[in-house]
Amino acid sequence: MAPCMESPTSRSPVAYLPLFTSLALGLAGLAACSKPAEPAPAAPAAAPAAAPGEEKAPAPAADKPFTVGFIYVGPKGDYGYNQAHSEGAAQVAKMPGIKIREEENVPETVAVQKTMESMIELDGASLIFPTSFGYFDPHILKLAEKYPKVWFLHCGGMYVEGKHPKNVGSYFGYIDEAQYVAGIVAGLTSKTNKLGFIAAKPIPQVLRNINSFTLGARSVNPKATTAVVFTGDWSLPTKEAEAANSLADQGVDVMTMHVDSPKVIVETAEKRGIFVSGYHANQSSLAPKGYLTGAEWNWGKIYTDYVTHVKAGTAFPHLLRGGLKEGFVKMSPYGAAVSEETKKKADAAKDALTAGTLIIYKGPLKDNTGKVVIPDGTSQAQTDVELEKMNYLVEGVVGKIPS
Repeated sequence: MAPCMESPTSRSPVAYLPLFTSLALGLAGLAACSKPAEPAPAAPAAAPAAAPGEEKAPAPAADKPFTVGFIYVGPKGDYGYNQAHSEGAAQVAKMPGIKIREEENVPETVAVQKTMESMIELDGASLIFPTSFGYFDPHILKLAEKYPKVWFLHCGGMYVEGKHPKNVGSYFGYIDEAQYVAGIVAGLTSKTNKLGFIAAKPIPQVLRNINSFTLGARSVNPKATTAVVFTGDWSLPTKEAEAANSLADQGVDVMTMHVDSPKVIVETAEKRGIFVSGYHANQSSLAPKGYLTGAEWNWGKIYTDYVTHVKAGTAFPHLLRGGLKEGFVKMSPYGAAVSEETKKKADAAKDALTAGTLIIYKGPLKDNTGKVVIPDGTSQAQTDVELEKMNYLVEGVVGKIPS
């Protein structure tokens, strides 16, 4: 994913160990506001007292325009991670009395500090959304200390209460719920029972997407398998195209991915005459024949809620998480190749996930080496911090985690 928990320049499995340890501690200490996070009220009548894990936002001056900044590590028209965030920013721009400022292709270096400072000093930004993982430490933390009246809300799970500045927060979502539903569509559409997954790096959040996609497929088609290919980085178009062609040569007839921009993979699948499920944003225009659906972020929901709170000076959680129920993630519309029966089964799973009656990770569950990873009679709900440390591929996945 790109930059939320996955930045194209600084993400590695080792680098993520402290992230998920910090996230586990943050989630445990903020259970009241993140299990699961409730959607913020659209127009709070009065400023409530801050609850544990929440911070009352400093209200901006009434005589100044309310400016919100968005910073992207790549191009905002990438058909992927950055585009999804830009689409969220576009929803904020439609809010009355709001002005936005966007900056794309900002590297995870001191350059992002300069961009944030410019947004504050020149544009009068009261709230900034730096969307890439590598922007957090030290860049956001340094600017937050310098500008205590400005809010810095970062995409990821880095915030730790008591350690980081009070004008900093983190947000993220359970997009593996959408991948589970996409897996159901893939499993019922495939004729060869061979699915493919092209992934960047084997960090827990990526493994969770691979596993959820596979579990969804096998819930309706036990014969389905998922061949996984790790490219080694978040934006490697040549390797992504090679991986897509290799999977097609092996008989895979439905593929999906977890890379920054799915564009090359989606286009390659369409050229090869096989089906594809998208990620991050809607890529259906790139594959009018083969696009089935996709797991999308709905950043607009999070951003408009945050802006409402900060503008009104009301309290909100520092660490915010949510899935289908909270509207943080969504499905791409079904493509022409998806049957009515498949739509019904996928919709039923989506409804059950939204209601909290469907648990993806429940025992007995084995990895693809035969080891039991979740014993019979136990389960791990979406808010379980153990899922944030995932280090296995489930039964049905063909491939192994790179060392």
